[in-house]
Amino acid sequence: MRRREFIGIMGGAAAWPLTAHAQHSEPMRRIGMLMGYAEDDSEGQARAMAFLDGLQKLGWSPGRNIRVDVRWASPSENDARQRLAQELVALQPDLIFSNNTLTTEELLKQTRSIPILFGGVSDPVGNGFVANYRRPGGNVTGFTNTEPLLGGKWVQLLKEIAPRVERVTLLLSLEMVSYAEVYVVPFKAAASSLGVTAVVESVRDKAEIESAVAAQARGPNGGLVVMPESFFVAHRSEVISLAAQYRLPCVYPFRAFAEEGGLLSYGNDQIDNFRRAAGYADRILKGEKPGELPVQAPVKYELIINLKTANTLGLEVPISLQQRADALIE
Repeated sequence: MRRREFIGIMGGAAAWPLTAHAQHSEPMRRIGMLMGYAEDDSEGQARAMAFLDGLQKLGWSPGRNIRVDVRWASPSENDARQRLAQELVALQPDLIFSNNTLTTEELLKQTRSIPILFGGVSDPVGNGFVANYRRPGGNVTGFTNTEPLLGGKWVQLLKEIAPRVERVTLLLSLEMVSYAEVYVVPFKAAASSLGVTAVVESVRDKAEIESAVAAQARGPNGGLVVMPESFFVAHRSEVISLAAQYRLPCVYPFRAFAEEGGLLSYGNDQIDNFRRAAGYADRILKGEKPGELPVQAPVKYELIINLKTANTLGLEVPISLQQRADALIE
């Protein structure tokens, strides 16, 4: 979805006339959306459109029975995220769709009554958003974007595509530190079983990303694993560029990284998650309580390999790995 197309659609949504309600028998419902990306981020737009497309397929049509108010704030825009969450809550919508961990955390500070549906949160229990996966309780439910055992899978894939790797750094952002152990434990276990030294590094901004990558590159046979967080999705161009600059093999969590030049990505299909979230939105708008809808785990995973990047790094991708890939970028 191109930015111009998305803005055109959402611009129309913002301008839906109040008279539309009078022209149709169906009541007009209102959804707020708080997206944890800059407005011009292509990945953020694609995820938002997947959710909106899913709604339309379920009969929620712009101007006929639904109005959508969208707000955008990148991970570093803390003040803006707070202000925009307050704006959406003040509109008293029937439902607020929340992009990720940061947006969900902010919205829950503002309301414990308006239903909140998140599209991609790594650890909703660890963050205190829900009581448990089966019965969340409260006013929130949604979809997780990963599962802890992936921490080990990423190390295995890194070692498979770059057999010489002897030391691997797992990059975290500070927003994840409080619940990172659920990922760090399998990451370290897999590294140990493969004879690889494991390092965990937390960063808070672009400067610290560069310092962490540069430090890993000082020694021979280093590699990187990037965690599935909104911070790294927002800063994916910087991470990909630094990995290329320092010639470090790196495994990423989502397809967008590999498509934009990253070596390899393995993780759940986020577009699928956001499309599935529309089904929960439909149920909540029809009267079901979010606290009674189980948190959903990912169902679709994909392995993407960028052969051009592998060639640039002097890596020969095993045929067996290529055959397992869902897509090869040449």
